[in-house]
Amino acid sequence: MTNKNEDLIETFDENGNKVTFELLDIVAVDDVEYALLIPTETDENEEESEVLLMRLKKDGEEYSFEAIDDDEEFNKVAAYIEELEDEIEE
Repeated sequence: MTNKNEDLIETFDENGNKVTFELLDIVAVDDVEYALLIPTETDENEEESEVLLMRLKKDGEEYSFEAIDDDEEFNKVAAYIEELEDEIEE
């Protein structure tokens, strides 16, 4: 993973295409860190980019992102993020 700007993450999708994301935030739930990412390039047919929620894994000095395949884990983290957003809005 290389980046010129600390908030930009370059990675490859399942088809081997290079994709750049902006790192919006990192949250910790049950001692596991999760990253909120948004693609920097949007499809011209999309009005708004979708925020991606990925598990952040540290291996030595390198970080990687993993998809959250477990629905219960994903829903738990999403609910936590929604709570944070509600607190900010109040």
